Amino acid sequence: MSSSRKDHLGASSSEPLPVIIVGNGPSGICLSYLLSGYTPYVKPDAVHPHPLLQRKLTEAPGVSILDQDLDYLSEGLEGRCQSPVALLFDALLRPDTDFGGNMESVLTWKHQAEHALPHLVLGRNLPGGAWHSIEGSMVTLSQGQWMGLPDLEVKDWLQKKRRHTPAPGTEPRSQRGLRNSRATAGDIAHYYRDYVVKKGLGHNFVSGAVVTAVEWRTPDPSPLFQVSGFLTGDQGRQPFLLWARNVVLATGTFDSPARLCVPGEALPFVHHELSALEAATRVGAVTPASDPVLIIGAGLSAADAVLFARHYNLPVIHAFRRAVDDPGLVFNQLPKMLYPEYHKVHQMMREQSILSPSPYEGYRSLPGHRLLLFKEDCQAVFQDVEGVEKVFGVSLVLVLIGSNPDLSFLPRAGADFAVDPDQPLSAKRNPIDVDPFTYQSTRQEGLYAVGPLAGDNFVRFVQGGALAVASSLLRKETRKPP
Repeated sequence: MSSSRKDHLGASSSEPLPVIIVGNGPSGICLSYLLSGYTPYVKPDAVHPHPLLQRKLTEAPGVSILDQDLDYLSEGLEGRCQSPVALLFDALLRPDTDFGGNMESVLTWKHQAEHALPHLVLGRNLPGGAWHSIEGSMVTLSQGQWMGLPDLEVKDWLQKKRRHTPAPGTEPRSQRGLRNSRATAGDIAHYYRDYVVKKGLGHNFVSGAVVTAVEWRTPDPSPLFQVSGFLTGDQGRQPFLLWARNVVLATGTFDSPARLCVPGEALPFVHHELSALEAATRVGAVTPASDPVLIIGAGLSAADAVLFARHYNLPVIHAFRRAVDDPGLVFNQLPKMLYPEYHKVHQMMREQSILSPSPYEGYRSLPGHRLLLFKEDCQAVFQDVEGVEKVFGVSLVLVLIGSNPDLSFLPRAGADFAVDPDQPLSAKRNPIDVDPFTYQSTRQEGLYAVGPLAGDNFVRFVQGGALAVASSLLRKETRKPP
């Protein structure tokens, strides 16, 4: 264990911290920024294009957003998110982005150290969380400007870094024409890590920290949380135990890839992460002359894998249980102009399934097919829509059917805090039930959830959850009435 990490945990183990944040992705970073004394104010001369919001902003001049009524400010806002505070913060940071504008944020930031609230951010990876596990050349789903955190735009950061831009036509086909609006996953992972450094937040972050249990007791007048786990490093596992008055869950949903639960899924040629295909390609284990790579799934991760394989001329079998024209398919929900490469995959899925011979050499789609089992000799057995079994020889399998949050450190893996406690917790179908204006659990005082765990699945909107939590915690911990 490094001395800095010992200092982080040792100093906080005896005295309860006001806040512990579990997860160091965009949600955790943004919340740390807000708890570190960085305070948002409306610029004195700013005019917001939303008339009702503009009127409300002028009613409390000189009062920070953190000290205002978030319920009142967010009333009447509409957008691509169900969370009112997420819509509010997004509207303040990017006032007219949904209308194609590029108006600057109406916020200005002041660092007021006297308003800082001591806290620790525990993460398995470097700051940026799961972004460090995504294949670096993949283009992000959201526009680059939507991936940014407060007071440091991605485009400005990229310009200062003076990163090399590939010559036209030399970058992967899936990325051509997109770099002006959408960054790569590698860019974003580097940006988040650099953001923590540039904003002076590093002393709040402990990387390589695996939380194994969060327990609490409820003495008067408020709960006390015990957070235990271990640090990973050259010296093996080093246990830690911390106490906190509040815990914020910010782990995201990429910890536990979803599985098919079929025989043979644990065989060595079956994988659940795109990085496995990248590694196999790099060492020459999979080549254009190999048996096809089998990609299972009909979401964006599966589409990324198809694009990656096509770029390296690898033969592909693409299997998915839904019909190509299923309205619930994610491709039907993305604007074609902004996501041309994903619509190209959708077109391949559709045309290859109805045209014979296939217009796409080396690609075969299997719509409506259900995987039955994998065999040790690198074979996959499917059942088609008519119940007929089909067997395919493959070189490598990627099962990319989504992922689930890993809240195994909570009782019943967090299900007790979900909207429906009788069903497994799911970011899309059954998130943690939180108050929409504080993001505090409706079932446990002092326990908060942000990001996908609370139903906010895009970086653009997770920051509103951080605003709500910071406002609640600062009122509770530092701005109590005398």
